[in-house]
Amino acid sequence: MFLKQLKISTFGNIIRDISFHKGINLIVDESKDQVTGNNVGKTTVLKLIDFCLGADAKQIYIDPETKRDEYALVKDFLVDYEVIVTLTLSENIDSKTGQDIVIERNFLSYKKAIRRINNEDLTKEEFEVKLGNLIFPEHTAERPTFRQMISHNIRYKDEAINSTLKTLDRYTTDAEYEALYLFLLGCNFDKGSTRQEILIKIQQENTFKRRLEKQQTKNAYESALALVENEIKILNEKKSNLSLNENFESDLNNLNEVKYKINKLSSEIGKLNIRRDLINEAKQDLDANKADIDLQELQSIYKQATKYVSAIQKTFDELVAYHNQMTEEKIKFITKELPDLNKIISARENDLKILLSEEERLSRLISKSDSYEDLEELISQLNEQFRKKGEYESVIQQLEEVETNLKKFTRDMGLIDDELFSETFEQTVKEQLNKFNKHFSSISNRLYGEQYALKYDIITNKNGQKLYKFSSFNTNLSSGKKQGEISCFDIAYILFADEENIPCLHFILNDKKELMHDNQLVKIAEIVNTENMQFVASILKDKLPSSLNNEDLFVVKLSQDDKLFRIENKSKEIPSL
Repeated sequence: MFLKQLKISTFGNIIRDISFHKGINLIVDESKDQVTGNNVGKTTVLKLIDFCLGADAKQIYIDPETKRDEYALVKDFLVDYEVIVTLTLSENIDSKTGQDIVIERNFLSYKKAIRRINNEDLTKEEFEVKLGNLIFPEHTAERPTFRQMISHNIRYKDEAINSTLKTLDRYTTDAEYEALYLFLLGCNFDKGSTRQEILIKIQQENTFKRRLEKQQTKNAYESALALVENEIKILNEKKSNLSLNENFESDLNNLNEVKYKINKLSSEIGKLNIRRDLINEAKQDLDANKADIDLQELQSIYKQATKYVSAIQKTFDELVAYHNQMTEEKIKFITKELPDLNKIISARENDLKILLSEEERLSRLISKSDSYEDLEELISQLNEQFRKKGEYESVIQQLEEVETNLKKFTRDMGLIDDELFSETFEQTVKEQLNKFNKHFSSISNRLYGEQYALKYDIITNKNGQKLYKFSSFNTNLSSGKKQGEISCFDIAYILFADEENIPCLHFILNDKKELMHDNQLVKIAEIVNTENMQFVASILKDKLPSSLNNEDLFVVKLSQDDKLFRIENKSKEIPSL
């Protein structure tokens, strides 16, 4: 598959429409007097292609140095403007009849998220599977994953820029790299996925075992368990020798029930008393209101009122009586429930007396010669020992399960390894490696006059597992040479894959090509322009060799005045990518 087109659009308006061709494709930054670029978006072109191939959206707006800080304004632009990125891959970009894969993604979440392949909307899980089926149709195993298989084609992250083979994150195991490179080399091993799963399970079981044995080993837990069981035996013997009444268990249960009822009834009586107190307080307040009337002042007001209002018929005494009558009615109303309330409280208090008496009786029965206190202490000690017993038995059981699992996984692994590390399979690895190295050494010789090659060693990791570990040799430490080695490997792999009819992506994405010496970059261009592949590189224009400073090679030109998303005019403060 080749890169055909990358389109960035918002609300139907096209922001960028980038077309690719075979050979070298340059993403240039036209800014002046820069060393490695000035954030106009040339690296983001590579990131957007990766995004369409299943990468996380965060890489577009996360600071690559801190790995946490967000370019909020860029993120908001992508979300608020509902930016859609469309990537078109093609089997043959020189033909109109070649099969295309059209991938669409946006930066929205949940139901508004677009994750589409050839007009088919997909879930996150379905998306990668679909891409894998389209690009690597013969690969049906779960490992290596689609993202792992294309990792060497897309190099803009530090780990991929600085390492030829270790293109995945730093947590990737040697076992995962083994599965990846056996696949890339065409060393068909139908149990590879199963082996990878077993390796993961073995790792998980060993991690669990270390966690369980963080405090003590299994043997220590078994010894501790034996001591606990002996202590339980001793305590039970002491318990059986206590002088207790024959109905002890029944009396103890009854006592607990009585105590529960006492607590419940005491709480109810407390609430009833509060209710009664509130009523009495209200009655006292009303009584005080009736008694506190200033009769002389009230009579003076009454006389003054009758002077001006001749229609007042009520006598002063009647007025006072009316007031007191109203107060009495209020008192009668709020105290109406007092008799019943007093009866209920009295009944509950009587019930409580009965329960307290029963509690005292049962306590006497149970306590018999002070043995009850001894029993309580013994029961407390027994409970603690049984707690320890349960804890130790649980850990031991889990460790036994881990050991059983490890034995099974190790046995299964042994059967697979007998085949994987057999003379026949190892010979296949050697043969495929030799085929690849013909291309790797040839390309590196053309670039540097040196011959790079890939080799393998059969190692045993810290968990005792045998693995094929691949590495390159005759490497150099300078950044330019390292960049060149990586490019040699990537170019060589496409040539090798085509020769072996192994499906692969026919494009290579590279960032920071200004770190490479001019001569090597020119030679890379010469190689890829004559082969069936694409080499997409981001670079500062003023760092380009003169022979490559050609408009025909530029797929997009960026600058401070024309950044990738063209949002610089919307806000002077927007940090661009």
